[in-house]
Amino acid sequence: MPGTGRADEVSETAAIILAAGKSTRMKSDRPKVLHEVCGRPMLAFPLAACRLAGAEPILIVVGHGGEAVRQAFDGEGDVEWVTQPEQKGTGHAVACCRSALESFDGNVLVLAGDMPLVRREPLVRLVEVREQRQAALSLATALLDDPAGYGRIVRDEAGEIVEIVEERDCTPAQREIREVNPSYYCFDAGVLFEAVGAVDASPKSGEVYLTDLVSVLRSRGLRVCAEVTVPAEEALGVNSRLDLAMVNRVMQDRIQLGLMQEGTTIVDPDNTWIEAGVTVGRDTVIHPFSTIGADAVIGERCRIGPFARIGAGEVVASGSVVEAGSVKGATT
Repeated sequence: MPGTGRADEVSETAAIILAAGKSTRMKSDRPKVLHEVCGRPMLAFPLAACRLAGAEPILIVVGHGGEAVRQAFDGEGDVEWVTQPEQKGTGHAVACCRSALESFDGNVLVLAGDMPLVRREPLVRLVEVREQRQAALSLATALLDDPAGYGRIVRDEAGEIVEIVEERDCTPAQREIREVNPSYYCFDAGVLFEAVGAVDASPKSGEVYLTDLVSVLRSRGLRVCAEVTVPAEEALGVNSRLDLAMVNRVMQDRIQLGLMQEGTTIVDPDNTWIEAGVTVGRDTVIHPFSTIGADAVIGERCRIGPFARIGAGEVVASGSVVEAGSVKGATT
């Protein structure tokens, strides 16, 4: 699994990653969060973002396929596992973490394990806003041209968030709202668990929704802030194979952009596949139809491809030429 350093910017911040859901639209026996994005299980990306934001401890809530998820992340010593025995909604999943965080006093980030495009920066900003505004909850929003499928952010005349309305419950007017909930939250640990225990289950589904905490907290006179806006791509979650393909494309663009900014030439980005964690030295040129597996290390001044295949974790020495699966030059 990917190694990521920790940052010291955020103190007294825990994180809960919700990874218990079963997506029927994926049509898979494999837990959704283990489907790969650029060579990594998608759960690895929100986990890395939480680490980079300085969160500790990090709790991962599992349910469907939980043992397989644990095994895939075996050796992640900073992770605490929580089981949601029944799939009773996001609010219930958070409530399952109560005993693990019983003595914790600080910020609690909550995010979804099926949203691999999350970055460190909005998580840090959510914590800053919550503390600066002395809010019970700070949450992110996104503006989408097509908000279908997302909960809508409803604000009052003063611009303050009033509630999050799930799409199935929206009025025709609310369906026109383009500001949506991408499911990044930062709670005050001191109010989170008592408040989530007061949320009523949906009469339709029997599930407890985390989004209902907005209205619950406001009804108690507590402040809720929705001041952090994330780009539309960071609101993309994975609920289908089409979603998975879209997220892979965005992640691939990020990976290639990062390498090009550091001095790598990628001749034809649309016909090149580079997985997460790959490092490439300066003045290396990657030609079309080449595939480079996760965590591969390529030195400087190499020529890769066309039609090269470099496996995950392989090391290519500086000055090497790799063509059509063959290697010319020193490799280790």
